[in-house]
Amino acid sequence: MALELSRMNPATTALLLVDLQNDFLHAKGAYARANCSAPALAALPARVAAVAKAVRAWGGWTAATLFTLVPGRNGEPFVAPHLRALRPFLAKGDFAPGSWGQDVIDELKPVDFKIEKVAYSAFHQSRLEFVLRKAGVTTLIFAGIVAGGGVASTLRHAHVLEFETLLLSDGCAAFRPDVHETTVAALSAISPVATCAELAAALARRA
Repeated sequence: MALELSRMNPATTALLLVDLQNDFLHAKGAYARANCSAPALAALPARVAAVAKAVRAWGGWTAATLFTLVPGRNGEPFVAPHLRALRPFLAKGDFAPGSWGQDVIDELKPVDFKIEKVAYSAFHQSRLEFVLRKAGVTTLIFAGIVAGGGVASTLRHAHVLEFETLLLSDGCAAFRPDVHETTVAALSAISPVATCAELAAALARRA
């Protein structure tokens, strides 16, 4: 799909940072402590930070979705069975509400909104749509992890809710390159796609 930057308005556009959090990406986060990472994920912060800076200078909004493990009794988190099977290392305190691990990584701060999420789609049982509608946002620029999980689910949900979307092909990543490439190809059927450098350059010319 074609990229139509000329129609994008900073007052109605938000960069949506999907799950770019300390527990996922920081060297002292939960995933790093469990040796669960990938070079493609580690490369995201610097690349996406340039886009976030350009969006702020342009006058657009920034929002971060924060994957959250809600604590139950004694602080033990509620973890979905499929996630427990995939990530058995997740423990008490990981991705806890208000914790350092749950927070967006420093390279991408400040953000206008932080939205807790408990499922793949950041719209599911959250206040994301409420906040975006109140702010007047109609267009979402997607960056984050993982491409085939939180990014894809949230982008598809946004499409159902009739938000316009733009996917940053190298602003998202997965643990496996083939999964990332397949996801970007599939999402290109419903959303325009651009690289971080292309978007940052285009916004710089309009700032």
